[in-house]
Amino acid sequence: MKHRVSLTQYLVEKQREDGHIPGQLRLLIEVVARACKRIAISVNKGALGDVLGSADSENVQGEVQKKLDVIANEVLVEANEWGGHLAAMASEEMDHIHVVPNRYPQGEYLLLFDPLDGSSNIEVNVSIGTIFSVLRKVGHTRGVEEGDFLQPGRQQAAAGYCVYGPQTTLVLTVGDGVAMFTLDRETGSWVQTADGVTIPEDTREFAINMSNQRHWAPPVQRYIEECLAGKEGPRGKDFNMRWVASMVADVHRILSRGGIFMYPWDKREPDKPGKLRLMYEANPMSFIVEQAGGAATNGRERILDIAPRRLHERVSVVLGSKNEVRRVTEYHAAEADSKTAAA
Repeated sequence: MKHRVSLTQYLVEKQREDGHIPGQLRLLIEVVARACKRIAISVNKGALGDVLGSADSENVQGEVQKKLDVIANEVLVEANEWGGHLAAMASEEMDHIHVVPNRYPQGEYLLLFDPLDGSSNIEVNVSIGTIFSVLRKVGHTRGVEEGDFLQPGRQQAAAGYCVYGPQTTLVLTVGDGVAMFTLDRETGSWVQTADGVTIPEDTREFAINMSNQRHWAPPVQRYIEECLAGKEGPRGKDFNMRWVASMVADVHRILSRGGIFMYPWDKREPDKPGKLRLMYEANPMSFIVEQAGGAATNGRERILDIAPRRLHERVSVVLGSKNEVRRVTEYHAAEADSKTAAA
């Protein structure tokens, strides 16, 4: 019988490889993974667990929270605040950072998370997930403040997501490639099912919400129109469109078989650079995608190079197969050049 590597064994081996990850980071990731197992149980129970429907509250972005949003957030906070690995946490569902209480020891890491991505899919039994990002705390001689979290994504120590679908799958990077782990429900263990995940450089699939097409900027309009033109168009090949309305599910498909995911700026809210959150969604997903050989930009620059200014900052996202992301980014650059020349 083939030996299966557990998440714990995988992380211990990473720790042993020239100390690729410190012990505190290994333990932190294991705690997050256990919390995801608890969230998976609630998701799987659905109506049987009385977890469906609205929580009759709003998050900091003014979005109506689902019961599972609140449950997932509480699970992650409770699981992580006492272990001694963290100094503080930040969540898409919380107004401010959550500093580890004084009654617990403080560690050297910061944890950010979107506790339940794709909440609109909860009631219709479509894949949803949890996204997380780990940063190192800067300055251990003082307390923690919001500014400690405002680091560019390239400084992440680890990132991952858990997708709650037909299988519960954990995807992880510690800056040394991407690995996948599947939850064995019989044993309750995370078992490695893929390593060295690689995104194909070319693709024939794109993921975008086509109902917003009339609101996009010209570079995005141009790219999608070329894809829709198929074999007879300038791309010379047919494309398929996929859209789950759950970033976790859409990115997981791209990691599995390639593709490009786009959530661009649109003119309905021209002052907002995008819809997705830089710290909780774009940065961790971009780190994972780049570690798998893909690319991620906001249409103009590499997402991981963006210096965040606010905890709940939003951003446009274009990520996935490298050659397609490059094309979209080049279209944005060409538009900027033409505007400069016209001025």
